Order: sequence, then structure tokens, then C-alpha cells
Amino acid sequence: MVLNNYLKQLGFERSLMDEVDSSIPGTCVPVRVSQVQKESYFVTDGNREVYSEVAGRLMYGVDSPLHLPVTGDWVMAQVMDSSLAIIHKVLPRKTILKRKTPGKKVEFQAIAANIDVALLVQSLDDDFSLRRLERYLIMTREGDIEPVVLLSKRDLVAENELDSWIARVRDVSAEVKVISFSSETGVGVSAVNSFLESGKTYCLLGSSGVGKSTLLNELAGDEIMETREIRASDSKGRHTTTARQLIILDSGAMMIDTPGMRELGNIGVGAGIAETFPEVQELERDCRYNDCSHQHEEGCAILKALENGELDNDRFESWQKLRRESEFNEMSMLEKRKRDKKLGKLYKSVQKNNAKR
Repeated sequence: MVLNNYLKQLGFERSLMDEVDSSIPGTCVPVRVSQVQKESYFVTDGNREVYSEVAGRLMYGVDSPLHLPVTGDWVMAQVMDSSLAIIHKVLPRKTILKRKTPGKKVEFQAIAANIDVALLVQSLDDDFSLRRLERYLIMTREGDIEPVVLLSKRDLVAENELDSWIARVRDVSAEVKVISFSSETGVGVSAVNSFLESGKTYCLLGSSGVGKSTLLNELAGDEIMETREIRASDSKGRHTTTARQLIILDSGAMMIDTPGMRELGNIGVGAGIAETFPEVQELERDCRYNDCSHQHEEGCAILKALENGELDNDRFESWQKLRRESEFNEMSMLEKRKRDKKLGKLYKSVQKNNAKR
């Protein structure tokens, strides 16, 4: 297959075609998912965007919603005409950004795929939260995505206070790149823009009201995303972005804006936690007992570090909470899948017996 320049600009790699087999129609072509709105999809070949539907075999053949197309995915689709395409296969993902589904249901929810860099937006006001930032760092690192922290609303803090805000970010991630900016004054926006590279895919993550959509409008040089004022009483914002949409900037960089996420639940994110809390993980390896609870045991390296001030207590409590949450959700999900598998076998057995009568 000859790749057109548009696909190359979108970041398509020829090796992905090795995953194509005869189970899908031969008329399928590679396209990228540019937008997902509930069960409605749009795909692009870099030249045009087409409304799409998922083929029934794909829709009902997956064992988890995680395997259905999400924004940023490369898929094989039949482009029927200028108004409709049918998605038959999701090609292997380079990276995946996912979380626990909101609410009581314990299942993965895919947010976006094939992201190179996640831009974690934290506003320099009452909404700033290191604990939330830790969750975003875990989510991105678990998905093999490079995190970069963007501090928005720089105009709200004095210039001589900015370093102290950046130092707070460094307390939870010493090596992460930090860029501060203000969409109100324009200061720092050029630094964000110059950081973006052509052909790479970026994702904006952050709470509602932190300025993601406003920043994207600045980078695009156009009012492509709706923005709203935040409440002065609590610095909270309302959702302006309602869909995850891939935007191709004039620089050639691609940006996925996402709705603000109130819940950032984790499932089985041991690797992400280890990368986000390296100082705690290192201390735990020095504990006398492998099953140390870090509560009262003799020879507990973590308790010793807490006593002498080597380890911050808030960091330790956050590490414990996130690890327990991740492990609990993972066990709950595995137990649910076992129950579903047993019910599936029972259902097939009943069907087989009824067919013999």
C-alpha cells in the first residue's frame, strides 16, 4: 500500500499494516479516529473527516469497552462515501490513556490512544491540587505517555511567587517538565507552542475551568472550542468540551482536548504508582519484611524515614491510598470477569440442553 502524505502527517506507521488480516473486507483503508461522541465516531485520512459507525462484528465481539475505538486510534475502515465509513478493526495502540469508569462500575474506560505527550493542566488558583496531579501522573505513566505539567492562569500569582508553585510540582515529580502560561495576558503561550512538535500527538488533561479549551484556541489561532467563565466562589468550571476531539494545528502537531474529569479512579496501575512515587518504592525495598504494612513493624524503612523527615507524610498517605484503591479495583474487576465467565458457560449449557429436546 502506498501511503499518502496526509496519513504520514497524522503519524501513521507502515508497520501497523502487518496486523491487517483477511477477516476484514479488502476495501478497508487506514484512517484515524478524530472524534468520539458517545456511540458516534468520526475518522480522518488527514484530508477529510467522515462520520463512522462500528461494524457489528467489532461492536459485539469485544470483551471490554476498552477495545472499542477511541479518539487517536488507528482503525481499518470501509469508506462508503463522503458521509459514511464503517470501522472493522482497531489497529494496535502505541499508548493508551485509561481510567476506571466513573461511579460504582469497576471497568476500564479508554480516554484516548496513540498519545506521545500528555499536557497536565493545573491552574494557579484555589483549584490547584498536588493529590490530583499525582493521579494524572499515574494515569499517563501507566499508559507509557510522557507527562508535562502546564500551570495556567499565571497572571493570578506574583512573578516572585511563581518559583514556589513550580517547586510544589517538583515535590511530586522532580524530573517532569513544567511550563507556566496565562491565556489572559498571553505570557508563556509561545513557550507552550514552541514545545509542540510536528507529527506528534498531545492530549490536554485537567479539571473543568483550568483553561484547556482557551489554551487550545490560542494555539490554533481561532475560536474552535467553546469556553465559559468559572465560578469566582470556588474556582470551579463547567464542562465546555463534551467530546474528545483531535485537532490538527498549523504547526503540524495534533492535540486532543478532553472534558474535565471529576473522577480519576485507578485499576491495576502498579507501574504508574512506582514511577510517580519512586522515593517510597525505594524505601519499601529496604523494609525488613516483604509484607510490611508500614504501620508498626520493626525494621520498617518507611516509618524510619517518616520519623526523621526524609519522607513527606502527605506523600506516604497518598501512596498508600492510591495503591489500596488500585489493588481493590483490580481484584473487583477480576472477580466480576470470573462471575461473567461462569454465567456465560451456564447460559451456553442451557442453550445446548434446550436444543437437544
